[in-house]
Amino acid sequence: MDSPNTGIKCEVSTCRYYSSGDHCTAEIIEVQNKDASTSRDTNCNTFIPRGM
Repeated sequence: MDSPNTGIKCEVSTCRYYSSGDHCTAEIIEVQNKDASTSRDTNCNTFIPRGM
């Protein structure tokens, strides 16, 4: 995705998909842990370290 998805807030500046203003440029995101009961139990599986 060339432009940020302003509907997704992301503060992980070390991610390849991070864009200024705390936005995400990934076309899709995948959040895992189907048994999560709190946000701490979730994991963004879309994360790729910047520079890879």
